Amino acid sequence: MESRRLRSAGPICDDRVDILGVGVSPINLDDAIATIERWISERSRNYVCIAGVHGVMESRRDQRLRSIHNEAGMVTPDGMPLVWLLRLLGKGNVDRVYGPDLMRKMTAVSSLRGYRQFYYGGAEGVANRLKEVLTAAHPDLEVAGTYCPPFRALTAQEDQTAVDAINAARPHIVWVGLSTPKQEFWMATHLGRVEAPVMVGVGAAFDFLAGTKRQAPLWMQRSGLEWLFRLCSEPRRLWRRYAYIVPGFAILAVGDLVRRAIRSFEKARSGSPLRE
Repeated sequence: MESRRLRSAGPICDDRVDILGVGVSPINLDDAIATIERWISERSRNYVCIAGVHGVMESRRDQRLRSIHNEAGMVTPDGMPLVWLLRLLGKGNVDRVYGPDLMRKMTAVSSLRGYRQFYYGGAEGVANRLKEVLTAAHPDLEVAGTYCPPFRALTAQEDQTAVDAINAARPHIVWVGLSTPKQEFWMATHLGRVEAPVMVGVGAAFDFLAGTKRQAPLWMQRSGLEWLFRLCSEPRRLWRRYAYIVPGFAILAVGDLVRRAIRSFEKARSGSPLRE
């Protein structure tokens, strides 16, 4: 059983860093856990975007998605490229806050604190399998319910039925596994309708934790090569995504760093105070 004690992490300040138009929270895993627990204790209503390179690049093409990220209660740095950029920009205490890791850690904390979970999303049977796996690992974990929506737009009545089921279960956390950007749109449009304090969009974490899909080896995750593992695992589905995202992000990120360096140099020469 995981230790109840977490490394000290205060409330998250609204000091997000602009990464190609998306404000990313310069945090680590313990910071994210502390913030979620604070929201639960306050009974506030928030949603969390787990932002990787894919989410940032999609947000550049979709203004609504970009707004959803920037209005989220927290935007975690999911991919290592975002972590590296944040560190280059002076955020030294940043670590990857990866969806599966956040879900594992928060599940362990929830089993100790009594936080109720709800799993929304996944392919048919995945959410129930996820429940079996996590309750086997954490017998005190309370999973209040699961719901697998169809792979189509829900009617207004179907959507209301799902919202009613979630609210009747009274969860503290709703984990949303619909993939980006579908899960971000769902959380934003259901904020205020879903009464749980926290909604977290974790995408493929349902499949990874349930054991229905393989995760990349740890060395590939730490090296920023998880995209390559996923591409090799599902080439027909993902090749178009990564053909655009990986080189596009690299070019834009380098360009942004160069522009920041030029602005800092010009401000230093003019004697103006340096600002990020």
